[in-house]
Amino acid sequence: MPSASPRTPRRLAVFGAGAFGQNHIRVYRQLQQEGHPVHLAAIIDPTFGPSASQPLSDNPATRVYSSAEECLAAHRSGAWPLDAASICTPTSTHAAVAGAVLDAGLHVLVEKPVASSLAEADDLIARAAGRHLVLQVGHLERFNPAVRAFVPFLNKPMFFEAHRLSIFTPRSLDVDVVLDLMVHDLDIVTAFVQSPVREVRAVGLPILSGKTDIANVRVEFESGCVANFTASRVSTERVRKLRFFQPHQYVSIDYARQEILIIETTSTEFEAILPGLNITKPPVAPGEPLRLEIESFLNAIATETQPLVSGQDGRAALALALAINAAIHTHNTRFALLPGDTLDHQTASQP
Repeated sequence: MPSASPRTPRRLAVFGAGAFGQNHIRVYRQLQQEGHPVHLAAIIDPTFGPSASQPLSDNPATRVYSSAEECLAAHRSGAWPLDAASICTPTSTHAAVAGAVLDAGLHVLVEKPVASSLAEADDLIARAAGRHLVLQVGHLERFNPAVRAFVPFLNKPMFFEAHRLSIFTPRSLDVDVVLDLMVHDLDIVTAFVQSPVREVRAVGLPILSGKTDIANVRVEFESGCVANFTASRVSTERVRKLRFFQPHQYVSIDYARQEILIIETTSTEFEAILPGLNITKPPVAPGEPLRLEIESFLNAIATETQPLVSGQDGRAALALALAINAAIHTHNTRFALLPGDTLDHQTASQP
């Protein structure tokens, strides 16, 4: 498809108008209202019923469709052309919906995890590459201002502790807690470590759903780095923190507060309190990660460059998540913790 100029409004569609799809819709509308070259042209969700191709009451320039097929047919015919799309449908549908959207020649921002299996992820990557389209995966924490602010300080981290706890909601129950919550931290840690996985040990249990709701994982990388991950969607509190050590430094990142704390041994400024240690809190410019993610997606389209979180990045996080699920299944079978198959028929393999 011919590229639009940087100031030509990109015509965007959001596939899936659930809780997170509504956030994508909100951000696109904000950008549009602020004068950015963005136009929310279509929203697709089966809850809209059979009256497809109808304008939204508050914006006649945005049409709603009850299926991806109806929307893409209008695009292909030229009746309602599009440039790009956010895929916010359930994970189990990512491969089918994102694949169809890529085949229609649209750039894609697909919510995490990129797909349900590595074969599906590979297929999406191949379709995007074959059509020279942007395929970005919505690993939101990569755009967290605290994470972005810390990247210049990264120096061969060797030990991680990640905690991601959430109060139970009926959202995203088509996947387990590893693919729902832990995958955020898996993506950050693999991006920071840049080393193949050597070993995975894990335990997890279903509590309120039919899938794993709480999990604890130990991952060792070929570099010697070790990472411990804890994720729960049945907690009484909400915690999103990453703590790690690198040479002469301890680092704590609070995703929710968008704060960084660094304790290092290179200064004696706090000699009276902590002998030999220097405590700093690098400045972090606050921002909404989703908006920063979408702006990055639009910039990758405009500049025809690789997105910050590529399809391959999404595949790497998915591969580790599936390996963790396989380890949970092995552990539970070995110790007879659960009857039946807790792997949810997902195939795990390393990249």
